[in-house]
Amino acid sequence: MRLFPVLCLLLVFSLRVASCYKEKKKTKESSRGAVRTPRSKDFAFSLYRALASKAPGQNVFFSPLSVSISLGMLSLGAGSHTKTQILEGLGLSNQKGQEDKLHKDFQYLLQRFGQPRHDVQLSLGSTLFTDPAVHIRDSFLKALKMLYMSDMFSTNFGNPESAKKQINDYVAHQTKGKIVDLIKDLDSTHVMVMVNYIFFKAKWKTAFSDKNTHQKDFHVTPERTVKVPMMNREDEYSYILDRNISCMVVGIPYQGNTSALFILPNKGKMKQVENGLNKGTLRNWLKITTKRRLDLYLPKFSIEGTYQLEKILPKLNIKDVFTSHADLSGITDHTSIKLSEMMHKAVVQVDEAGTSAAAATGSVMMLRSARPSSMKTEFNRPFLIAIMSDMNLLFLGKVVQP
Repeated sequence: MRLFPVLCLLLVFSLRVASCYKEKKKTKESSRGAVRTPRSKDFAFSLYRALASKAPGQNVFFSPLSVSISLGMLSLGAGSHTKTQILEGLGLSNQKGQEDKLHKDFQYLLQRFGQPRHDVQLSLGSTLFTDPAVHIRDSFLKALKMLYMSDMFSTNFGNPESAKKQINDYVAHQTKGKIVDLIKDLDSTHVMVMVNYIFFKAKWKTAFSDKNTHQKDFHVTPERTVKVPMMNREDEYSYILDRNISCMVVGIPYQGNTSALFILPNKGKMKQVENGLNKGTLRNWLKITTKRRLDLYLPKFSIEGTYQLEKILPKLNIKDVFTSHADLSGITDHTSIKLSEMMHKAVVQVDEAGTSAAAATGSVMMLRSARPSSMKTEFNRPFLIAIMSDMNLLFLGKVVQP
């Protein structure tokens, strides 16, 4: 199987002077009656639940790692409540040294994933496009370069069409042409764009044979069924039956030290599984090495997700940065700068390709002769997918309509 998760995250900063008083007044009034969202220790899963609730009955796919890194970068230039909201949203406590550790951890991951590998294609990076007419603090630029290895480009936002083309061409190149025309509109108020991208391509350790792929029913809802190309391979898989949150988990390794977890809720238990997902649960699953022989049926699918995170993150109490209350004084001395747009786009494609069919067939035949009959396992209704590199969650999604 080939897996092509491609992700791009876009942060657009703007200078808005005339509307500041009106927005400030509105924000102040709306925040008086607001209930403070409890701080999340599991940012990835809190964000997943926010995205899923925004689009019930639809596919979900995003990169928690990319969003977290972008927020980490943003926190370098944030101050006062803006910084506190970002760091608490990411699950950091107020203990001394927690913020430094966050940046160092991201620096380590960026360095590690930046190393060329023969078994997995994985690239992760960020770029800052700035208008030369707006002064960006040297301390912010140095921190981005040192901790996040960010590229920098001078961009003439006074010519929105030229700026849009420069940024979109860069994104298309970094994502191997998978994401094009990320930016739809820019105007003269925009002064800076921060882009974070991740590209991942891997093969299964043992391939699915396309000869075993057939059209089968997929139950989108109890009332609605569609035909999908269903892959099939009988083999030994990591297998977990989690009765605490009512689901079955099948782990499939890629070449290299990466793997995918496919999570199939019991019938009618999708909401229970979504609410029960957290970092601890995921880590416990990865530690379990129980193998079980399965006759596995898994649909081929291609899904994508596009999200305006400025509408989602306030639900996780990351909100000031999107308003006239934004304190981004660590980025520039302009007091009217704010983050006006935070776009996240991801695509994934799954199919059979992998290692040679002969090697895979030989292995399966040997196991068949020595082990009892396998358990038929069909992912023929909505399920979740988590793509991992060691203990790092790269991508998280829900497949409702393959």
